[in-house]
Amino acid sequence: MPKKRILVVDDEEDIVELVRYNLSKEGFDVVCASNGTECLERVERHSPDLIVLDLMMPGMGGLEVCRHLKANYETASIPIIMLTAKTEESDVVLGLELGADDYVLKPFSAKILTARARRVLRRLDSSSAEGCEILRRGGIELNILGRCVQIGGEDVFLTFSEFEILRLLMTHPGRVYSRSQIMRGIRDDEYIVTERTIDVQIVNLRKKLGRSGKCVRTVRGFGYKFQT
Repeated sequence: MPKKRILVVDDEEDIVELVRYNLSKEGFDVVCASNGTECLERVERHSPDLIVLDLMMPGMGGLEVCRHLKANYETASIPIIMLTAKTEESDVVLGLELGADDYVLKPFSAKILTARARRVLRRLDSSSAEGCEILRRGGIELNILGRCVQIGGEDVFLTFSEFEILRLLMTHPGRVYSRSQIMRGIRDDEYIVTERTIDVQIVNLRKKLGRSGKCVRTVRGFGYKFQT
């Protein structure tokens, strides 16, 4: 099996070297960039399977890079893990709005980042699984094992968290979930997820589902449910 290639983008050399060393030690092929412009060049040249992207960089920042990649059909499906400071919640929310798959707060453990990378890449690997458990509701076809979604035979590209939210709601149609229940259902103990990020991801999910997005309903004062 060929090694998975991860592009690491950060303007701090110490962080780049720390991440490069630990990911390489775990068997990944690591490519590095120190700014947004270099990142776009490396993406075109090396076709990474995953990008670890710092949000706060001089010049072209991580959010601009994320926006550019997600707007391009050829690069939109490349998963992105954002690196961000704990005080930058608004940037995390905006990054999720733009289509980033996950985030890790600085200062971070290399072990946690590696685990997050493996988690996202496992999702991609499982998309080719032959066996599947499929939910079909409201015109949406959700393949749980394959971790893919289709509407009318067309693929819908969801981030990791968007998929988990949809899976949770579709598995129990009609059941109302509070934001805190959704947070507990999609995260692990290393995440710091706020109710605002849940709302943002619900908005994004509805947009991506098109007409079927109306099945993800708001229950005022409490949370969300799936109902056809």
